[in-house]
Amino acid sequence: MSSRKICLILFFCLFFASCSITKPFVDRRREAGAQTEASLYVGASKPKEPAICYNALTTPYKDVLALATQECIKQKTGAYAVPVKQTSFTCRLLIPNHFYFRCEGTPPTQNEQTQSKAQ
Repeated sequence: MSSRKICLILFFCLFFASCSITKPFVDRRREAGAQTEASLYVGASKPKEPAICYNALTTPYKDVLALATQECIKQKTGAYAVPVKQTSFTCRLLIPNHFYFRCEGTPPTQNEQTQSKAQ
């Protein structure tokens, strides 16, 4: 085998391995030194409207939804996430898709969160 073929095979192996390593994340950017909470968050993700970056080839929808729901509960803006829209090639190179959600429902209280973790 030529060294060119070996390099090409290694490149594709590393490229596909890096795709599977990346995990979905909340696309939250913050403005340093913001004076008010309204100007604190910059970009697509807001406390009531989380935006999740993910790779559609490697991440199932239920994982993306679970991450958005966790973010709603963490920010105390809702009990669950409802999908609003999905876009492609608007995030990072290996995680190219955005899923936008809206938080709905009454956020659980601290006691309810503690009880659900205990069960």
